[in-house]
Amino acid sequence: MNAAIFPKSGNQDEGQPAKASVLRIGLRIVRWATYAVAIVTLLMVFHAAPAPVITTNPQAAARVEQKVEAAEQAAASGRGATLQLDQTEVNSYLASHLDIYPGTANTGEGPDGKGGGLKESGSSAEQVEQMRSAVRDVKVELVEDRVRAYVVFDFHGKDMTLQLEGRLASTNGYLRFEPVSGKIGAMPIPTSALETAVQKMMDSPENREKLKLPAEMTDLRIENGELLATYR
Repeated sequence: MNAAIFPKSGNQDEGQPAKASVLRIGLRIVRWATYAVAIVTLLMVFHAAPAPVITTNPQAAARVEQKVEAAEQAAASGRGATLQLDQTEVNSYLASHLDIYPGTANTGEGPDGKGGGLKESGSSAEQVEQMRSAVRDVKVELVEDRVRAYVVFDFHGKDMTLQLEGRLASTNGYLRFEPVSGKIGAMPIPTSALETAVQKMMDSPENREKLKLPAEMTDLRIENGELLATYR
C-alpha cells in the first residue's frame, strides 16, 4: 500500500516544474503582446492622416464677408435672412481669418521663435493658447448634415493630425458641437472619451464666450452640404 502511494507523490512533484514552465511562457507571451500593442498604438497615433482636397480662393473669402454683411443688415432692418455658405467659402474664410503658423511646423517654434509645440502649462488659459499656437492647418468638409474637421498640430516638433466629425447646433445663443467620431492620426477615439473631451472643452470658461453666437443669429447648422445661419 505504501509502495503505491510514494510513486504517485513522486509524479506530482515532477509535474510542478512543467506547470511553472508553462506559466512563465504564458507570462512572456502576454508581456510581448502588450509591447506589440503599445508599439502599434504609437504608430497609429503618429501616422499623419492625409489631408482632404479642399479648394480655397480670396474671392470666396470676400464673398463670405459680403454675405455676412448683407444678412446682418437684413436682421437690423427687421427682415429675416438665411446665410448660406458652401465648403469652398467656409474654408476660404477660415484660411484668411485663422491665426495659424504653418511655416513653423516640425520645429516646435511659434511665431516668436520661442516654441509653439504643446508643453506643460500652469493654467488652462495658457494651455488653450499653446494649443492654438501649435495648430498648423485646419480644413473643413461639409457632408450632408455633418462637419468634418481636419487639424494638423505640432506635438513636440512632430506633426500630428486630429479628425473630428459631428453636427453643429445652437443652444441658448451658444454654438454646440455634437461629436460623432474622431481620430488622432489613424487611431480612433472612443466615443465616450470624445464626448467627454468635447463637452469639457465647450464648457470651459476660456472657450464658452468664444462660442457665443452674434445676438442676431438664432440658428446655425449644416444642411445638404452647406452651412446655414439664420438671422432674425
